[in-house]
Amino acid sequence: MTSELHVIFGTGQIGSRIAQRLLERGARVRVVSRTPKAPAGAEVAAGDARDLAFTAEAAKGATVVYDTTNPLYQHWQRDLLALGRGPLHAAVVNRAKLVALDSLYMYGAPTAAMSETTPVAPVAKKGVLRAQLAELRLSASTGVAIVRASDFFGTALPASWFGDRFFQRAFAGKPVECLGDPDQPHSYTYADDVAAALVQLGSVDDTGVWHAPTLPAISSRALAAQLGRALDLDLSMKRMSRALLRTLGVFMPFMRELPELAYQWEAPFVIDDAKYRARFHAAPTPLADQLATVAAWARRTYLASARKAA
Repeated sequence: MTSELHVIFGTGQIGSRIAQRLLERGARVRVVSRTPKAPAGAEVAAGDARDLAFTAEAAKGATVVYDTTNPLYQHWQRDLLALGRGPLHAAVVNRAKLVALDSLYMYGAPTAAMSETTPVAPVAKKGVLRAQLAELRLSASTGVAIVRASDFFGTALPASWFGDRFFQRAFAGKPVECLGDPDQPHSYTYADDVAAALVQLGSVDDTGVWHAPTLPAISSRALAAQLGRALDLDLSMKRMSRALLRTLGVFMPFMRELPELAYQWEAPFVIDDAKYRARFHAAPTPLADQLATVAAWARRTYLASARKAA
């Protein structure tokens, strides 16, 4: 087992995948969260990543610090930068490399495929915050690698577009939903490939911004239809109306935050991952494998409850 310590801030959908990959490699892993859920073999540190003194101590001895923290949308204004400063401070103080997960929001409404050199021109308040966080990280006095991904596809992603609401509706025989135009090309990044990219950047000296390997963009409707066939379901997709979002937002604050991001589904939203592929000779997981894995997981997770509801 290596003596190098990998410290992961955030134990959610990507942080948990990183921890598992590193443990499988025999690495020493410490997971940090308010209520950490650690896989067997990992160390645990419980605390608030906004507390700089805590983060510095939690990452003591680290070679690599991973930041996968991501507050709920309705708390971004208050928490996004505050959470980002914590793991960054921990890396700087401990002279460790920071590998951080990011989105594409800072690029704004694209007119072409988005690469690492696409101008930062956010059109939404969440994009402005993401741009500020990226600037903060890249100006730090330690090595920083940022991995950006598009909307996630995969297993155990409850808040994604292919998450709880999607599968609950699918197995209930209801149309599934898209925030904007379901026929526009849209990049979806497989969550396991995101975790693999973060681990890869944590094992080399490369810094800067990298786009996670992502399959060629297809429409949300086409991806849903292919997943439906893997599930033996005839799925239809409809556009989620602003009126529905307002109604759902009364009970689900997360939904109130979505309209400002609808631009991502109103035109082609395509990620260019050529830089990562060329450097690491890596390709995303084939779509057939993604679909088979997600379909098998969804049957185990949602089918029994759907039958009881029926």
